Amino acid sequence: MQNQRSTGSFVGELMYKNSFDCAKKVLRYEGFFGFYRGLVPQLIGVAPEKAIKLTMNDFVRDKFSDRDGSVPLPAEILAGGCAGASQVIFTNPLEIVKIRLQVAGEITTGPRVSALSVIRDLGFFGLYKGAKACFLRDIPFSAIYFPVYAHTKSSFADEEGRLGPLQLLTAGAIAGVPAASLVTPADVIKTRLQVAARAGQTTYTGVIDCFRKILREEGFRAFWKGAGARVFRSSPQFAVTLLTYELLQRWFYVDFGGHRPSGSEPTPKSRISELPPVNAEHVGGYRLAAATFAGVESKFGLHLPKFKSSGVVSIQPAKEAAS
Repeated sequence: MQNQRSTGSFVGELMYKNSFDCAKKVLRYEGFFGFYRGLVPQLIGVAPEKAIKLTMNDFVRDKFSDRDGSVPLPAEILAGGCAGASQVIFTNPLEIVKIRLQVAGEITTGPRVSALSVIRDLGFFGLYKGAKACFLRDIPFSAIYFPVYAHTKSSFADEEGRLGPLQLLTAGAIAGVPAASLVTPADVIKTRLQVAARAGQTTYTGVIDCFRKILREEGFRAFWKGAGARVFRSSPQFAVTLLTYELLQRWFYVDFGGHRPSGSEPTPKSRISELPPVNAEHVGGYRLAAATFAGVESKFGLHLPKFKSSGVVSIQPAKEAAS
């Protein structure tokens, strides 16, 4: 959708009317697995990408947290921005390989395109083509997402500050809506820079040149191509990611600068000193036990505790009992 040009410079270019039309045509012409083009590089790189992003956000937030654990809004935005910037080293190579594999499905003729062939053609530095646009997308995304997620979580928490998996999942999904939609223009620019232009298509030399040409040739609305599809993908993706991250923090009791993640504090076991006082009259108490086991000594030759009216327990020594 985002790579589709509306300048009329390429025959058959307006292939998709909207996201739903795109989904129907991909299913018709490329099959079900056409939706999963570029999945392998994503699976390989998503773990380190998300690990450094989420860790950076928590690390920076902790540096600005107050004694009560609260973080000022400007610090939340800064932490999110730092998290978005830190992930680009992994994100950009993954994005350019994924995009070229996805666009390759539109071409019915020509050699088969694979992740390895894309990497060989681009080289190491070619994998970072469009990195400026990737920064332009990922920094605002995280600067929006993480503060919205934190405040949505706090609004869902109960009186004791506890959150269940459903609340965490919902908070992550809600935060993904404004973050994914508002950075769509940057994502369109990044896609245009990273895709291999075909014969007759407009080429771009950089972020500013791409912005000017899209605005001049296609209009302002072109920057919002695929916004619905982005929200539909990013919102559940980050909801599941943040839910998994929060639960792993609790289970592994992760410490960021002396602050445990919310909900990770273990419940201490009861101590003997904290137990209620012993009452001989309660159900299952000493007197009930004494009446129940009366006469057991004479039957089995056992020496059991003798219960007195004062409630003091005493055991007769074996010698005295024998005498």
